[in-house]
Amino acid sequence: MSGRLMKKVLKEQEAALLQLNGGDDDSESPVSSPPTRNPFDLLEDEDEVDDRDTTTIDRRYSQQADGEIAIETSVCDIGSNKHSSTEKPALPTVSTLDVKSKKKKKNKKKIKEDLFPNIEDDVKPSDLMLENLTLGASSSGHQRMAQYPAKQKLVNIDTDEVMLKKHCESSILQVEPKLLSAENELKRIFGSKVVKSYEKSQSSGHSRLIRGGRRGSHNLKKTILVSPSQHWPRWDGSLAMELLETKNGVNYFKYVHSSSYAQAQRAFESAKAMHDLNGIASILLNHPYHIDSLITLADYFKLSGEHEMSADATAKCLYALECAWHPLFTPSHKCQLKYIHDTNRPLFSSLFTHMKNMDRRGCHRSALEICKLLLSLDSDDPMGAIFCIDYYSLRAEEYAWLEQFAEEYSCDNSLWLFPNISYSLAVCRFYLERDEQVLINKKEKDTGKADSVDLMKQALMLHPSVLRKLVAKVPLKDRMWNNVVKHSLFRGEESGSPSLDHLIAIYVERSYIIWRLPDLHKFLYESAVLVIENLEKHASDVKDWDCVRKEAFSSDKNEYSHLLVSDFSDSMPTVPPENLQEFMVGGGGVEHHQHMPENNNNMPMPRDVSNRNALAVLFESMLPWINYGSREEEEDDLPDQANQD
Repeated sequence: MSGRLMKKVLKEQEAALLQLNGGDDDSESPVSSPPTRNPFDLLEDEDEVDDRDTTTIDRRYSQQADGEIAIETSVCDIGSNKHSSTEKPALPTVSTLDVKSKKKKKNKKKIKEDLFPNIEDDVKPSDLMLENLTLGASSSGHQRMAQYPAKQKLVNIDTDEVMLKKHCESSILQVEPKLLSAENELKRIFGSKVVKSYEKSQSSGHSRLIRGGRRGSHNLKKTILVSPSQHWPRWDGSLAMELLETKNGVNYFKYVHSSSYAQAQRAFESAKAMHDLNGIASILLNHPYHIDSLITLADYFKLSGEHEMSADATAKCLYALECAWHPLFTPSHKCQLKYIHDTNRPLFSSLFTHMKNMDRRGCHRSALEICKLLLSLDSDDPMGAIFCIDYYSLRAEEYAWLEQFAEEYSCDNSLWLFPNISYSLAVCRFYLERDEQVLINKKEKDTGKADSVDLMKQALMLHPSVLRKLVAKVPLKDRMWNNVVKHSLFRGEESGSPSLDHLIAIYVERSYIIWRLPDLHKFLYESAVLVIENLEKHASDVKDWDCVRKEAFSSDKNEYSHLLVSDFSDSMPTVPPENLQEFMVGGGGVEHHQHMPENNNNMPMPRDVSNRNALAVLFESMLPWINYGSREEEEDDLPDQANQD
């Protein structure tokens, strides 16, 4: 029973005694029957007991036979827990509850003294944890660390584990599943009615490509990465995912192959060794969701100019990979898929390709979420998502998020040292300053946030070779840029570090389109002029920034050679048909069927293959879900065409 209820009962009994005028607080009388009580009162929290005094008063009440109420009062000492009057069986009283609460306090105090010795009582363990997380932010944290030696023991942890823990606990990479879907973003841009009408027209167009007619009637599993089409085959379950270990609250997973999938994988390796694309197509007849075959198919369609078919093959890969997810796997920072496992690599390559496809469709917000997912799956960032995440955030107009990401994301090297982050942060601050709702006020300036001009000046001093390459790539053809580019600071095209030059090439190839806006032209030019004017007064600043650059990128080798500049490009490479023959059968040419008619000039061409690459149509016809109609339908069309002629 709570102390609050007990006080209420005591007040009621004292009021009743005053009315009877015959009762005595110290009188004792036999108990006839206990008063009527509400049984739900026993559910009250016992921790609400007022334990401010070490000595409490234990009162028990009883009702005599003549109707008079007698109250029994006893003094209880907390330390000895002894009552001065005769003990009777009753409900828990204030004294017993007070003893329990005191014991809890003593135990908590003892635990605190064991964990944090020599620490003042007014410092809470939660405060210590907060201070440990912000040691590098202020000098006050270092002063308090000197006062409490126990804190120094808590901070003495392996650096790699701390970096991984910070990376995993950071909510900046939290993926929003609703934003992964391109259809949802298209509905936000164009409206749901427009998207539904387009999907309806597309579904009617695909219905004639489905063999048998009944094959598209089955229900496909709903996924968050892609929206499966009705003409896709049913998921065969040949791929699975297993949980390897759980470390520091992070689950590590790995894809595993079934026996049938392993057999298809061996057939794919042999076909790949012979450059036999027909053999890869035959694998898809029995295993429509073989990941490596679908990736090869997507690459072939991309080279032949069939970008829609290429995106469809990539989406099939992601659909199969998501259907194989472990029940505990979720697209968040708490789940890791290490790239070192060969079976995990197709997910990274498929996500990277799908991210670029979303950007080409104008779904920049979905592309940003996919980039966040790529960065959260593996803290080592094998695909270089860190070098394009700024581009997608700027295209999606997520300026505040980009600043928060640069501040919170943990990395071995400071993010602002990378050329893409340093320039993008200046652009981000430029747009935030223009926004009336997020306009920088005096309070924000007092906190130490630099304005966009200062950030751009720092980026130009740290990576001056970027300016010349941007002027040539955008291109910026105004005469005013001639004097800027001819300056000694911006004259060089190389920085002296192979790694930095490679990252600059990636940034210019990926983000040059952002600098085509006239407002950014003016912003970049004015910042460059200020840098030149400042160097006339302080020429030694060039050497200082050169030292910072050499210290940040000190390696003589290209540490990012595994990242191809072409992978970050928007250009769509195509291969001539004569070269695609080598891609198809390894230089042997396309095999012609013996029963093909010699004179087929008058044969009608289906609507869906007109004005398309002949080799792409030939390979597409081998896929199990494609059908261009029967021969009878083509013969029926011949008389109609003759009558029209």
